[in-house]
Amino acid sequence: MTKIAIVLFALSISLVSCNKPAEAVKEVKTAYVDTSELMKEYTEAKDLEAKYKTKAEEKGRQLEAEINRFKQEAANFQSQAQANGQTWAQQKGAELQKREQQLGYAQQSLSQELQQESGKEMDSLVSGVKKFIKAYGKEKGYAYIYGTGDAASILYAEDKFDITKEIIKALNDKYKAPAKTEEKAEVKK
Repeated sequence: MTKIAIVLFALSISLVSCNKPAEAVKEVKTAYVDTSELMKEYTEAKDLEAKYKTKAEEKGRQLEAEINRFKQEAANFQSQAQANGQTWAQQKGAELQKREQQLGYAQQSLSQELQQESGKEMDSLVSGVKKFIKAYGKEKGYAYIYGTGDAASILYAEDKFDITKEIIKALNDKYKAPAKTEEKAEVKK
């Protein structure tokens, strides 16, 4: 019987030592950000998208004018081919083919150029957002901030842990702040 008492006593001591008081257990603060929503609502991202849309439209108009001139020449070629003879038609046809290829290359080149430029700026923006979220997490005492959206790293989270709107507001406030100080400086001049 004494062996049983010793074993029960040892078990009770081990159970008591495993139960820590509630105040000693620190709650881990976590949250998540919907990255798709963040990029849709972040003013700097919207401005960047608008910048490249405008740039594409401007450069596209120039190229479109050249394409329209080419189409007009190609249409005129049909009627002039019979009047100017086969030799002229072959020579002019070769010129038009070459020009069509050049216009195709110009379109591709323009598209690639815009993608590269916007890609660099978007990478810089994403890097800045990540740094901001890291600093925000430290400041607010989060142990983890997860991302959801296009590149989801969370399959489920309660809505109460969603801090997307807070991050968007803070980022937009930070993005507007330098612009306001620049405007004030220009007004004073």
